[in-house]
Amino acid sequence: MSTFREAVREAIRDAIKKDDRVFLIGEDVGLYGGTYAVSKGLLEEFGKEKIIDSPLSESGFTGLGIGAAMNGMRPIVEIMTVNFSLLALDQILNVAASIYHMSGGEFNVPVTIRMATGAGRQIAAQHSHSLEGWYAHIPGLKIITPATAQDAYDMVGLGLDDPDPVLIFENALLYNYKGEFDKSKEPIPIGKANVIKEGKDISIFAYGINVHKSLEAAKELEKDGVDVEIIDLRSLRPLDNETIIKSIQKTHKAIIVDEGWKSGSISAEIIARINEKAFYELDAPVGRVCTKEVPIPYAWHLEEAALPNPKKIVDEVKKVMES
Repeated sequence: MSTFREAVREAIRDAIKKDDRVFLIGEDVGLYGGTYAVSKGLLEEFGKEKIIDSPLSESGFTGLGIGAAMNGMRPIVEIMTVNFSLLALDQILNVAASIYHMSGGEFNVPVTIRMATGAGRQIAAQHSHSLEGWYAHIPGLKIITPATAQDAYDMVGLGLDDPDPVLIFENALLYNYKGEFDKSKEPIPIGKANVIKEGKDISIFAYGINVHKSLEAAKELEKDGVDVEIIDLRSLRPLDNETIIKSIQKTHKAIIVDEGWKSGSISAEIIARINEKAFYELDAPVGRVCTKEVPIPYAWHLEEAALPNPKKIVDEVKKVMES
């Protein structure tokens, strides 16, 4: 058993040992050991050429990572929190996501960008949002969201092996979650969802921390005789349409749990695809549980009220089942 945090650290360690082109760059990743202690001990192990403390300039060090990737390196860029990634949005959208297309396929940008996402830690709006759905809107990027220690380990390697920019969104509440990971296990590819729990009555599509919240909700729903199927989406771009539709064809009912805001969200995109490809398989409208349409509050009780939780998931499942 390891923590999610330890799985990411081990993946970075193994990647650096395996490939001399790999390095980690970001704010406080070296001397401090990472804001979430993910890179703790790596500076002492690999030195300053591999574990690079950057200035407080997301646009600067993200651009450095993109340039290094275009010149043959395999950088891992760590952005402290998803909100701060907006300071590097020009580099991510206008450069990393666009260069392959704009160069007529001459230049790939094999950069892996990791960042913490999500709320629930009482650190207010500028450090707590879930913007992975925004990034999933952008062609040229791949967006992945680990929920387990196994995926936390595997997705670093998947990102480094991919010729295109890969953004890994790690929900900060998951860093202390415990689970097993097997280095010898064949990783599930980017773009493939994972059926976490088989069920026959209703499908729940979730990612990141909300996979665990959905599992808690499923235990409560079992008491009422509701057999829930839970799909860990894992990848928001590309989405695994096949697994989503296959589950709908099995259960004929669904909800989506998404920590992003409802308006213009990844949950809205998934509902649209279900309507396009499996409308006549549905026995009820697709439900969803999202974050309330407010900047994430600081006060604990307001933050809890704003976020998805197992009770809200249970209530939404019952609403869909009754309809």
